[in-house]
Amino acid sequence: MKRVRSIAFSLLLSSVAAHAAEPVLFDWFEYTGRDAVFEAPVPEGHYRNPVLAGFHPDPSIARAGDRFYLVTSSFAFFPGIPVFESADLVHWAQIGNVIDRPTQLDFDGLGMSRGVFAPAIEYHDGTFYVVNTAVDSGGNFVATATDPAGPWSDPVWLPTIGGIDPSLFFDDDGRAYILNNDAPAGTPRYDGHRAIWLQEFDTAKLQPFGPRKVLVDGGVDPSTNPIWIEGPHIYKRDGWYYLNCAEGGTGPQHSQVILRSREVWGPYTPYEKNPILTQRDLPADRAHPITNAGHADLVEGPDGRWWATFLASRNYGQVHYNTGRETFLLPVEWKDGWPVILEPGRGISYVAPGPGYMPRTATQAPSTGNFTWRDEFDAPTLDRAWMFVRVPRQAWADLRGHPGRLAITPLAEGLDTLRNPSFLGRRQQHTAFEASTSFAVPRETRTEAGMAAFQNERHWFAFAARRTRDGVELSLQRRKGGEHATVASTPLPASTTHLQLKIAADGGAYAFGYDAGDGWTWLRQGEDGTLLSTDVAGGFVGAVVGPYARTLQDR
Repeated sequence: MKRVRSIAFSLLLSSVAAHAAEPVLFDWFEYTGRDAVFEAPVPEGHYRNPVLAGFHPDPSIARAGDRFYLVTSSFAFFPGIPVFESADLVHWAQIGNVIDRPTQLDFDGLGMSRGVFAPAIEYHDGTFYVVNTAVDSGGNFVATATDPAGPWSDPVWLPTIGGIDPSLFFDDDGRAYILNNDAPAGTPRYDGHRAIWLQEFDTAKLQPFGPRKVLVDGGVDPSTNPIWIEGPHIYKRDGWYYLNCAEGGTGPQHSQVILRSREVWGPYTPYEKNPILTQRDLPADRAHPITNAGHADLVEGPDGRWWATFLASRNYGQVHYNTGRETFLLPVEWKDGWPVILEPGRGISYVAPGPGYMPRTATQAPSTGNFTWRDEFDAPTLDRAWMFVRVPRQAWADLRGHPGRLAITPLAEGLDTLRNPSFLGRRQQHTAFEASTSFAVPRETRTEAGMAAFQNERHWFAFAARRTRDGVELSLQRRKGGEHATVASTPLPASTTHLQLKIAADGGAYAFGYDAGDGWTWLRQGEDGTLLSTDVAGGFVGAVVGPYARTLQDR
């Protein structure tokens, strides 16, 4: 794995060094969400689900004093592993990233759904710990910080720990343990046969030590050949050790199961009414379905009440979701000594009663709900909403050289690269949304610029303009798997110096419009946007949208 970098992340936003192509100047970017499920009012004392809309999968949560901290997966996007803070579990603000320096990890050559999987955060004795798996880019590691906003340490690699989904547990006696998903002892009996392992952890050396032991082999009912037992966490309550795991895979059969023991090493007995969370037992044709629920983490609030954060997806057309897997919140009810998130047959609520310490009137935007978000590019650094596709190797994004504008120096890499293209993405958080931007049309004939809607390197739209000998050409390109096509184009006058572009979506219907100074015109409507959905594109990420530029080959 290549881990040596020659630039710091702060330099990405400093003055851009000389490049062959002129930078493209973007004036602003605006995003508006209009989901029907978010139109319902939120009564006083209630909150809206998901609490983090858009691609925020695998949430893990910890409490430190009167604050809660949450991390989610980011896969091959950079900065990686966003860190959120909340005083009430409902209103979240991103305060940093665990992976925010190019020297920490390298995602070149990886598909977008590789990279950093399922982080787990814990707080103990003044230190925050995040353990994680860098899939195909280093393996399992731990990073630490005394301030969750950062800086976080470089990854400390855990070479003796295989598999994925590590987490830490700190016991009352001062001992610490690391648990994770890995292959079972011996030969797996079937595809998806995994086990949960436990080992002691040295917090001074940041390494596991001593014997490893299997806590769960296969799942809560091995006779049924359960698949993908993963995402383990241990909690201690009233003398019991509770082992909380996801089971069934990350799709519609996803679920959460719970086991308990009087000893940390087990044996662990499963709850007879498992799963404690799933949506697989609900009708597929229900209105506004929430699916794929699981990968939960539990936390105790200051009032003694417990809550669960977990991932789930909001579908359209029953099977499609461009918004990826999102972060939801529900209360935990303790029943006969067992934590239950949701009774069987119950759907996840879009609006639910919140904690008693939640403010009565604070909005959850722009984390969830319908809202308009606008970036005037007038700050010295990029807003935390923006993400790079993989780790940038050169400083192509600049907010200082042209105050009030984002300058993108176009790279030769296109959106189908396995390296870093000159594209900035912010999460698509709504099924129905509109995103727009204004920019100066490139003067050079070898540069195209505009907007992109991107799911991975094989599934995207590029909506961009380039100058020709005769004027300006605006085109819409589409990549769907092995198919790459220009689906629409139009000539614009040579006098065109500025353009506004717009991408609008309603479910799987995407539209692409432009304004060259005389009003909005649709270049293409009714384009099939299901290519950005997880069921079509595959993987674990959601769609993102944002400004894009590229240097073209001579033509």
